[in-house]
Amino acid sequence: MGLLTILKKMKEKEKEMRLLMLGLDNAGKTTILKKYNGEDIDTISPTLGFNIKTLEHKGYKLNIWDVGGQKSLRSYWRNYFESTDGLIWVVDCADRRRLADCKRELDSLLMEERLAGATLLVFANKQDLPGALPSHDIKEALELDNIKSHHWLIQGCSAVTGENLLQGVDWITNDIASRIFTMD
Repeated sequence: MGLLTILKKMKEKEKEMRLLMLGLDNAGKTTILKKYNGEDIDTISPTLGFNIKTLEHKGYKLNIWDVGGQKSLRSYWRNYFESTDGLIWVVDCADRRRLADCKRELDSLLMEERLAGATLLVFANKQDLPGALPSHDIKEALELDNIKSHHWLIQGCSAVTGENLLQGVDWITNDIASRIFTMD
């Protein structure tokens, strides 16, 4: 995020954050967003394009952009980078065979200049499924400890049960607020 954006936000004291939710197809991005918002999650189909939800959380207005993760859509992700305060990367912990692909895509995102400074929350999703890798295994597979360019946290969660979604959103909101709204 550029200095002018930070200064503009401090000046206006707008309590608004832009969160970009990305991940491979079928990771659970839309399910997380709907579950967090208290919506029905029984009929969710692949996101072809994007969904935007504006939610209130702890006095902040969160504009969450949920963008489809199919291989054919990933080249369009860069169209959503502008003014992103936080990146939520969703991982399907039950899909071991695509972890290398998942790491490659995340590494590519973290190199993007327009995402520099954005807070990173990794949701290690589908913890409710048998055989799902625990978050510490996902942390190792994605080599998160090597990330020095972004504040980050990995949070094991389940989009279906809602487990730990609030904790993840609390963390990313607090981290962004500590960087952007420091003059309040």
